[in-house]
Amino acid sequence: PEDTVTSSFASFIRAARPEHLSPTVRQRSKRMILDSIGVGLVGSTTRVFDIALRYCRLYSSVAVSSVYGKPGVKLSPTLAAFTNGVATHSMDFDDTWHPATHPSGAILPALLAASQMLPPNTKPNGLDFLLAFNVGLEVQGRLMHFSTEAHDIPKRFHPPSVVGTLGSAAATAKLLSLSSAQCCHALGIAASLAGAPMANAATQAKPLHVGNATRLGLEAALLAGRGMEANPLILDDIPGCSGFSAFYSVYQPKPLSAPGEHHEFLLEKQDIAFKRFPAHLGMHWVVDAALSVRNLFINYAGSFSPSLIRTIMLRIPVSKYINRPFPSSEHQARHSFQFNACAALLDGEVGLGSFSESSIHRQELRELLDKVVVEHPEDNVANFDKMYGEVALLLHSGDVLTGKCDTFYGHWRKPLSKESLLKKFRSNASHVLPEEKIEAIITLVDNLENLSDSSQL
Repeated sequence: PEDTVTSSFASFIRAARPEHLSPTVRQRSKRMILDSIGVGLVGSTTRVFDIALRYCRLYSSVAVSSVYGKPGVKLSPTLAAFTNGVATHSMDFDDTWHPATHPSGAILPALLAASQMLPPNTKPNGLDFLLAFNVGLEVQGRLMHFSTEAHDIPKRFHPPSVVGTLGSAAATAKLLSLSSAQCCHALGIAASLAGAPMANAATQAKPLHVGNATRLGLEAALLAGRGMEANPLILDDIPGCSGFSAFYSVYQPKPLSAPGEHHEFLLEKQDIAFKRFPAHLGMHWVVDAALSVRNLFINYAGSFSPSLIRTIMLRIPVSKYINRPFPSSEHQARHSFQFNACAALLDGEVGLGSFSESSIHRQELRELLDKVVVEHPEDNVANFDKMYGEVALLLHSGDVLTGKCDTFYGHWRKPLSKESLLKKFRSNASHVLPEEKIEAIITLVDNLENLSDSSQL
């Protein structure tokens, strides 16, 4: 069908050209690629990654695509995408956009795997790769804007398992040069493969959401390229027959304008949030607030002395799955306002080591958690663009010290500097790669447009 929302998306995927990417979009997306690779590399050291890798090696008969952090190990393209997607989200360390989703981890592993899958004479160059990456971002972002529900911290399903799957399909369809009709079918197929409930947040199953998104989007594009068809109105709002609207109670789709002088990529308008430590994005507000009040406390008392504290008051938005008073595992701790605030107060920082078993079960940390009381101010909404974190220490002396954060360092309103992003990448990658390879990746991504064969990445 002509002039439908779905056909407009398919036409956009097909028509996008490298010259449609502004310098800002190129620079921001390359930052995302570099950060995502680093997060995937350090994620390859986790237990959940090892489980996923062992599973995938059962099916590695066509092993052509590389795996993060495992030199010499290759899997089939779809399983490599899955495994690398799991690595990317294994620590909840990957980038976050608004409306809320994790965009890079859902598409980058698919593009890396597909680049290695293609025959030598058909390898996409670096500019083709960068364009496909941005097409996948754009599709995710536009889909998220179709519902007001998507603007708030999710309650029913994990967004990357839905929009990420379609973003992966779009990105891979672009990289594989599928026709407009095939792009349309790839989106339709991906919609039938999408979705994961929020109940699995804070468990080892949550990284599967991103792993499945990138894998299943790649599969959708491969199936469409081989002739499989799906509903050509999958993104349209058809009364009585839900397509993509099945995921949202309020759904108002709009056609995607053709790329060119009248189209502005969403990444041009809004930057990405890069995390400074491996935890749910909401934790970054309470950690910065806790560090702020910790400094006040040290100025007040000369040192951080928990015995002087009667109550730790957290003023946070209502969001059930990240309100966890006493987390007992690393994944629960990464999704606990209480844990991250107390860890920041106790240690003066939150990092990779904060989520180790020994750190989580410290007696002094438990004693701080016992003092936490939560409030939900009406003006503190569960929305990554509007929320704030506030930590107040009520002392036995009667004094009250308060720290508040409404925009943490790394938020799209307060982006990480180039130096901070490189420091994060080098730290993450150093867990599995020697220094010379780390610097080579930095150079490769920085000059991605000039790369003749993107599979080198």
